[in-house]
Amino acid sequence: MLLLSLAGLVATPGLAVYAVVALIRAGRKRTRAGLLKPAAILAWLGTVGLYTWGVLHLLLLDESGQAAACTKVLGGPDKRSEVVVDRYETSFLPLRFGCHVEGGKTYEAAVPGYVNPLAGVSAVTAVALTVCAARSHTHHKERTA
Repeated sequence: MLLLSLAGLVATPGLAVYAVVALIRAGRKRTRAGLLKPAAILAWLGTVGLYTWGVLHLLLLDESGQAAACTKVLGGPDKRSEVVVDRYETSFLPLRFGCHVEGGKTYEAAVPGYVNPLAGVSAVTAVALTVCAARSHTHHKERTA
C-alpha cells in the first residue's frame, strides 16, 4: 500500500507537468488531433490522482482509525455496541475498506464513495482517448509519408 501511494504521489504531479507541456505544444499546432494527446494525459492524471487519493485513505488507517471508521458507518458509538465487527476487508480494485459484521453483511467505510466511480469513468475515458490519439498519430504519419 505504501508503494502504491508513493507511486501515485510521484506520478500525479509528473502527469500534471506533462499535460501542461502537451497542452502548450497542442496550442501551437491548433488541430483537433493535436488535442487528443493532452486530453488523454489529463484523463490519466484524473485516474491516477483519484486512485492515489483513495489509497491514501486506506494507508492512513491504523487500528484505531479502522475502528473509528466502522463506528461512524455503523451509526455512532451508541449503535456500535449492538453490532459486532468480526473482521475488516480491504480491496485495491476497486478501492474499499469494509467492516464485516456478524450476520454476514459488510459496510463500506473510509474510502469516499465518489472515488471508485469517478476513477472508473476517468480510466475508461483515458483508455479511449489514448487509443484515439494513437490512431490519429498513426493516421497522420501515413498521410505525410
